[in-house]
Amino acid sequence: MKDLRRYLVLKHIQYLVLSSSNALSTLLGLLGSLYAIILLRSAKVSAKSTAVLISSLAKADILVSISVAAEAVTGTLGGSASPAGLTAALLQNLLTANAHISCLLLSCVAVEAYLITFFPTESRRLRTVSNARRLSRVIWSLVAAECILFQMDDLLQASSASAPARSPGAWGSNVCSTAAALLRSLSYLLGIALRILNVYLYYKIFFSISNR
Repeated sequence: MKDLRRYLVLKHIQYLVLSSSNALSTLLGLLGSLYAIILLRSAKVSAKSTAVLISSLAKADILVSISVAAEAVTGTLGGSASPAGLTAALLQNLLTANAHISCLLLSCVAVEAYLITFFPTESRRLRTVSNARRLSRVIWSLVAAECILFQMDDLLQASSASAPARSPGAWGSNVCSTAAALLRSLSYLLGIALRILNVYLYYKIFFSISNR
């Protein structure tokens, strides 16, 4: 449907075009996700693999809602410096998880659109609702593990700040920090690769449709 296409365009701009989300794009993204969730429950939308991926994409904005609500509550209630710092790190990790889930799901939608355009018959066995659900679960699980690693890194850094340099806690913090830094670098490179992939796929789709 046209409304879902507009929603995908909005999400591509938010996560694959803009360098970082601002307050306006975040608000528009939340409203768009809410509308998409309502629209996907309509009988007019058929239960296809694309609908499953878009539904998972819209649900990813729940992480943004939690982050915004928690930040508002934290700012209202206040608290000690250390818990506030850990809370801020958790909220940032939730936003990072949302961005990574959204980028991966948007790329999956782009790949599926490419398969539908150029290999509609050959890819039919792949483009099933069950496969889309499995793919969404895998993406959520991988990003959740990434978020847990980042949060562990923040917790260990906070706990080892007052510990001796040669203590086991400091050693564990160094290992976790190294793993988190490598994962952040990998995520950054993957983000660039996904942007290039999406541009290439939609470029091919656009010119293929234009030439028909």
